[in-house]
Amino acid sequence: MASTVRCHAPRANGGDVEGLVALYEPGATLALPNGDMATGASAIRAAYERLLADRPTFTAGEQRPALVHEGLALTSTRIPSGATAEVARRQPDGTWLWIVDQPNVLG
Repeated sequence: MASTVRCHAPRANGGDVEGLVALYEPGATLALPNGDMATGASAIRAAYERLLADRPTFTAGEQRPALVHEGLALTSTRIPSGATAEVARRQPDGTWLWIVDQPNVLG
């Protein structure tokens, strides 16, 4: 699960939209800065394409310890602009994918 969080900034900084989409379950929901939600791989892909079009730089934040219960995990990261919160689900192969992602809980 920690690897999912650690993979985000390098993929975003590399413009790897497909790599970012691969961090989510197919029906996941990503909160957008304008308050809308992107649900599903296609919508999440489109959101990251728009976000990365201007080639912003992302800094990996300080990952907080995950809360894990019965195959679900609440993850959070302190970032320069605030904090993130995500819910991940353990996959049959033992990896973790996000099902809910709120990139800025303070915004």
